[in-house]
Amino acid sequence: MASMNGPTVMGTDGRDFLHRERVASQYKVSAQTKTRLKCCLFFHLLLAIVMLLKLLPDILDKLNIFILEVEELEMPQPVKWEYLWAFSILYSIFALSACRKNSSFLLQVYIGGVVALGLAPVVFAFFFYLPEAYEFVSTGSAEGQRVWQGFPYSMVNMAFLLVALQVHIFSLFFSSRLLTAWKVRGTKKAQ
Repeated sequence: MASMNGPTVMGTDGRDFLHRERVASQYKVSAQTKTRLKCCLFFHLLLAIVMLLKLLPDILDKLNIFILEVEELEMPQPVKWEYLWAFSILYSIFALSACRKNSSFLLQVYIGGVVALGLAPVVFAFFFYLPEAYEFVSTGSAEGQRVWQGFPYSMVNMAFLLVALQVHIFSLFFSSRLLTAWKVRGTKKAQ
């Protein structure tokens, strides 16, 4: 490789780089987008850990395991959408495998799974908790609402849901960009 201030070939000043081969744009897009998708998957994993901690008391109750410290948290009973959403993390395996293999099929499986088990429960829960959250924001009082550790349960859920919604939207956006980049890669140039 030549450097700007290093020795150059006789008859050139080193600025004749325009004729050299470059990386095709779809490969640059693919590499950047894979990194961004992996960041989204990391945040999805963090959210799944938070959800698992929230579901832990109920899971331990179903297994007849009693741990005093967990029971003292007095976690609210989980709703079905929370279990459904928790399974959406399994589709991250498909996304990681798709990134490794550049597989459009695996990425499409990931997109379908995230829409069905990730985005749909989040949107449902958002509209489910919206009336309570609006009431709390407009009145400033949590009277008559479920409260956990002094916070209105609807507001705690809304905070989680807003972050989860952003993670899912970004991961779907990056997945669609990857599919587009990989589709361009597979086509031949018209001559």
